[in-house]
Amino acid sequence: MAGLQVCSVLVTGANRGIGLGLVRHFLEMLNPPGWVFAACRDPKGQRAQELQNLASKHPNLFIIPLEVSNPSSIKAAAARVGEHLGSSGLNLLINNAGIVKLNSLDNETLEDMTQVYTTNTVGPLLLGQAFLPLLKKAAQGSQGSVLSCSKAAIINMSSHGGSIASSFGWDQLQVISYRCSKAALNMLTKCQSLGYRQHGVLCVALHPGWVQTDMGASAGHTPPVTVDASVGGMLKVLSSLSEKDTGTFLDWEGKVVPW
Repeated sequence: MAGLQVCSVLVTGANRGIGLGLVRHFLEMLNPPGWVFAACRDPKGQRAQELQNLASKHPNLFIIPLEVSNPSSIKAAAARVGEHLGSSGLNLLINNAGIVKLNSLDNETLEDMTQVYTTNTVGPLLLGQAFLPLLKKAAQGSQGSVLSCSKAAIINMSSHGGSIASSFGWDQLQVISYRCSKAALNMLTKCQSLGYRQHGVLCVALHPGWVQTDMGASAGHTPPVTVDASVGGMLKVLSSLSEKDTGTFLDWEGKVVPW
């Protein structure tokens, strides 16, 4: 991970699972970021206790209140992060927050489709818009013109389940709204890569694997990948991303996932 030199990173959905794992790994780097922003819905709640414990030990960790389905909350979070960074920009935005509803094709509902799409797809869109000024500032402050996560990047946490070309996991879990939201997130990533390239911002969709989290195990199956293995693999992938990777869909081992 020597190639990943990040001064600042923001992780959404950071109070548990993959988000918390990402925060831990960033803090444990030999040269950790000067600012690690961990965003979650209820920073003072019981579900954020581990995050609070980490913040008490790491002065470079800042917990940010954020509801990714609420535009006002997103704008407030961007303003707060901007206050912390001052004249510096944000190098890395990791849109990790997401939800799943265990619905089949026969019992999917308008309400659940709307809620899941709003959180998993619209949230990352609005976050990209709100944090673009800080990402642009980071890109402008970096040497060279080559895109990288050390310069400025948006990483959207997608899923193999959103691959239209693959029926991965269909027999275990249909989760229609989740699959559709992640397929849409992949298109959003492609659009962001096209629109933000001129600003020096790299954009990639990343599949973390089927990970041992509350969400991953929600259907009663034990996922094969641990949080540490997934996060360690993803950070290695982030350290290797360059110009050629913007707008692509990769997994936690760096393999291309079919759209």
